[in-house]
Amino acid sequence: MQVRIGIAAAPGQIGLLPVHAVNRVYVTAVRLGGGLPFVVPMLDPSDASAVVAELDGLVLSGGGDLDPATYGGVAGPDLAGVDSERDLWELALVTAAEDLGVPVLGICRGLQTLNVAAGGTLVAHLPDCTDQAHRVIERDSEAVHPIDVVSGSLLDGLTGAGCGVNSLHHQAADRVGSGLKAVAFAPDGVIEALEDTRWGRTLGVQWHPELLTGQPEQVALWSWLVDASAAWRTRRSGGMTAVAAVPAGAAPVPVLVADGSAAAGAVRAA
Repeated sequence: MQVRIGIAAAPGQIGLLPVHAVNRVYVTAVRLGGGLPFVVPMLDPSDASAVVAELDGLVLSGGGDLDPATYGGVAGPDLAGVDSERDLWELALVTAAEDLGVPVLGICRGLQTLNVAAGGTLVAHLPDCTDQAHRVIERDSEAVHPIDVVSGSLLDGLTGAGCGVNSLHHQAADRVGSGLKAVAFAPDGVIEALEDTRWGRTLGVQWHPELLTGQPEQVALWSWLVDASAAWRTRRSGGMTAVAAVPAGAAPVPVLVADGSAAAGAVRAA
């Protein structure tokens, strides 16, 4: 049985139709890493544990800014794309994954969500505190700056001491949350990666490795997630491959896998 990797969807809209959307590049990256991707729609936070229990691993995708209220911040004029329902849902997913031991890979906003879930804070707008450009959207599929990776970290074992990354963000981790440590930095000192300090099952990166899959060190991040998820499933099932049960009365949930203008619909059980 292939390793089941859930990708947290973002709210979207096609015409007048509200959808749960995931950029197709996340799906492709999970497949490159050897996993079987599933789109995880936004549900009530009380459903998070039940959802995560059916997964072997979890991806927190990129997107809009977290509501500053989630980390004791103040809304500024550059705040964009806030969706409080998404914030609460993904924070609940992180808590559930930590409680159950499910590996998590956080991408850009996903790193920030991991940090806020651990009690950390965010830099609200990087241009206010650094001259380095961190939002270079016209070069999203190429490395725009190097990162310095902490020796001996989980990330070091995947990418080596440093690599080039893209940069599509205007916020970043500030105070690091409990149980996490910063393991990579941009030239200006901005935190580029976080990982957990105990089990090595949580990794957050500030860049978008799903857009850099031509680089072996970026594919290594996805392979790590799948390998860690497979190991977790084996431990959970006592060394035997588990087959997930479909919850009684599960209703079909409309989901969308999208790459911007192109879109394709799909329906699966919740």
